Amino acid sequence: MLDATRSAGPRRRSSILVTGAAGNLGREVVDRLRAHGAHVRSFVRRHRTGPRPGAESVVGDLTDPAVVRDALVGIDAVFLIWPLLDSAPAHDLVAELVRAAPRVVYLSTTAIDDEAARQSDPIVQVHADMEALLLDAGLRPVVLRSDTLASNARGWASQVRAGDVVSGPRVARTAVVDERDVADAAAAVLLAQRDRLDRDLYALTGPEVLSRADQVAHLGAALRRPLRFQALPADLARSQMLADGRPEPLVEALIAASMRRPDSTRTTDHVERLTGRPAATFARWAVDHAAEFS
Repeated sequence: MLDATRSAGPRRRSSILVTGAAGNLGREVVDRLRAHGAHVRSFVRRHRTGPRPGAESVVGDLTDPAVVRDALVGIDAVFLIWPLLDSAPAHDLVAELVRAAPRVVYLSTTAIDDEAARQSDPIVQVHADMEALLLDAGLRPVVLRSDTLASNARGWASQVRAGDVVSGPRVARTAVVDERDVADAAAAVLLAQRDRLDRDLYALTGPEVLSRADQVAHLGAALRRPLRFQALPADLARSQMLADGRPEPLVEALIAASMRRPDSTRTTDHVERLTGRPAATFARWAVDHAAEFS
C-alpha cells in the first residue's frame, strides 16, 4: 500500500485542484482528499447544486486560460480529467500548468495501445494525445489509466425502471473498475510525495473481465430481477443515444468505439498496490447501488 502520509518531516497541508469535480468520479476524489485533510479546490463547468459545505470551487471552462490561471493559484497538485474529444484546445491549459508547475495526475484509459500509431477510436485517441501533450511539455504527469468505470452503468437506470431489457451497442469486454477504487487510488497518488511512487503510469482495473451482458446480469441479481442485455446494431444504437439527448460528436465516438475497440483480457493489481486492498467486483458495486435502479 502506498503510504501517502509518510514523510521525512512535517508537511504543510496539500492544496489540490480537482477538475471534473461534479462528475461520478470527481465527486469521489474530492470526498477522499477532504477526508485526508487536504485543501481541495473543485473545478466545475457549472454549479448543479449549491456549494458544498467547506468546499471551494471554481466555475468555468478548462479551455479558458484566464479561469485556469486563477484556479491554479496556490495549488500543489492537479487531478486532470480532460472533457473534450479533441486535445487541441488543451494547449493553453498545458501552458498554464507549465507556468504554475503543480504536480499533475491525469486520468486516462487502459484502452491505449502503446504500440499503435493511431488508436482504435476517438475516445482512446484523445487520451493518448493528452498523455503525449503533457509529457512533451515536461510536466512528468502521473498517469492513471482507468478501465471502464462501473458508474457508467447508471446510464441504464431508466431502461431498468421501464422493463427487464437493457439495450445498447455491443462494446468491448473490459475489467470494469469501481469508481470508488479509482478515487482511492487517485487520492493516494495526489497525497503522496513523488519519490514515494514506484512508477509514472498505473493501470487501474477491476478483478474480472466483463461483457455488457455480464454487467446487466450482475445488476439483475442485485435487484432480484431477470435483466438481460440486448445488443443493438450501430444505426439503432446511434438513434437511441441521440434520442436520449447525447451530443452527436459523443454519440459518433461511442459508436466508433463499439465497432473498433478490441476486447480486453487484462487485469492488474495496481488498485491494491496503491490502496492496500483488492479492487472490488462489479457485483459488489451493483448491490451497493441497487436503489438507484429501483
